[in-house]
Amino acid sequence: MPTDSMRGLASMLNAAPEPVPRVHPGAPPVRVLLAEDDRELRLLLATSLRRDGYEVLEARDAKHLLELMGEALASGDGAPIDVVVSDIRMPGTSGLELLAGLRRDDWATPVVLITAFGDPETHAEAYRLGADAVLDKPLDLDDLRLVVQTLASMRG
Repeated sequence: MPTDSMRGLASMLNAAPEPVPRVHPGAPPVRVLLAEDDRELRLLLATSLRRDGYEVLEARDAKHLLELMGEALASGDGAPIDVVVSDIRMPGTSGLELLAGLRRDDWATPVVLITAFGDPETHAEAYRLGADAVLDKPLDLDDLRLVVQTLASMRG
């Protein structure tokens, strides 16, 4: 059964989205890699970002996210991952561990972390590890859309 916050987020999807400009006219859509272990929330976030014009790849956890990143690199289609959005608490590898590994391997892709456990220490650790933004759940979809749009435009 959906929670009140899920119903509220779902109702926001019915509003007409403002189209997101592409990084360059004629360029392929901005690619967002979204990792969230809660299937319903992942679907909701992915749907919202797709309605804004993003190409969204969905991962169920950090391991799956890394697999999708590897596939994107191996495809050689010239369409990199432009922004990563990841939950912090997921089964297996956490979003913080994922971020630390990406930065250790010199990945410059912007990373937005989302968490239901947004205490100041978690935020501080995320930024220390190289997060570009940290958003608390329940998410404000407009905040997420603005952060992704800002990071994507800076990347382009």
